[in-house]
Amino acid sequence: MNTLYDAIGVDYAQLRKPDPRIAEQIHAALDDAQSVLNIGAGAGSYEPIDRDVVAIEPSAEMIAQRPAGAARAVQGSAESLPFEDGSFDAALAILTIHHWSDQARGLAEMRRVARKRAVLLTFDPAFRDAWQLYYWPQLATLDDEQMPLLRFYEQHLGPVRIEEVAIPHDCSDGFLYAYWRRPSAYLDERIRKGSSSFWRIDGLDEGAARLEADLASGAWEERYGHLLAQENADMGYRLVIAEFD
Repeated sequence: MNTLYDAIGVDYAQLRKPDPRIAEQIHAALDDAQSVLNIGAGAGSYEPIDRDVVAIEPSAEMIAQRPAGAARAVQGSAESLPFEDGSFDAALAILTIHHWSDQARGLAEMRRVARKRAVLLTFDPAFRDAWQLYYWPQLATLDDEQMPLLRFYEQHLGPVRIEEVAIPHDCSDGFLYAYWRRPSAYLDERIRKGSSSFWRIDGLDEGAARLEADLASGAWEERYGHLLAQENADMGYRLVIAEFD
């Protein structure tokens, strides 16, 4: 993960600006937690500013992307958190578990350091309704390889609550499926660089060429034009919330 994000991190903060509507849902899930450990924190997206936050991030480049005044950042990994048991009210992990080398150990560490709850924004690999898969079917294989099924969280955190995260059509955070109503964005190489998945698959240019042709011919709109009338869409993103006794 370090090597990948040392490359991605060069322009990451500009491409991945937190969306306030998603932030509101994440912060509500943190509930009354006043101290929060943000694991795989990257440039600091979705860190609440009204709580005591510590960030942990393996990539030095990503830490360097954190803005002035951001929470204190420690270089380290999810699998070996350098904190005592119960050091925080909550542990937070935003679109990061697919980068962990040992996901079960990382979840165990979240449970160890959090007194009250764990909150994760993740993706359900069973979701197959993203139109992007028509152009890059390799993304589904990648998700199967790197994203845990939702039942995995309950196996390692105990009972969990799952919330759908609706993605607004003008989402400001450039994660993989954020541009569901702005298909031409996927033709922009710079925008694609904001998603780690596009760094991991082959056939990227071929898929982009097919999309460009379909946008020009009207084929994309014929298949997916119904999306243009939607304000929000379910793109498979889920909030996983575990409450601890």
